[in-house]
Amino acid sequence: MDIKLFDSELNIMEILWEDGDTSAKELALILNKKVGWIKTTTYTIIKKCIQKGVIQRIDPGFICHALIDKKDVQQYETNALISKLYDSAPDQLIASLLSQQKISPEKIEKLMKMIEKTD
Repeated sequence: MDIKLFDSELNIMEILWEDGDTSAKELALILNKKVGWIKTTTYTIIKKCIQKGVIQRIDPGFICHALIDKKDVQQYETNALISKLYDSAPDQLIASLLSQQKISPEKIEKLMKMIEKTD
């Protein structure tokens, strides 16, 4: 699935992924507390998400239902990042990450097992 979500859209999707189906009214309340949005801002972003096909509106009650999984968005964004910044070479991304952070032996072993599974 190749759908680019903007940060504002991800704010809404994160709530739906975490909490499940949520009314637009409740989303507006949550996002007002979380990021300071007014109700109309939340409804505008919900409308954009509906137009993109990532949220379904269920009536009555204007319930918002996520139509895409978080993992699909993560995969798309990861592939876009690798393509844009690392010449489509995932090993360059991993090398960059490893050179910038200390990684415990346990996490290195976990990474090695993941690499072995993809071979």
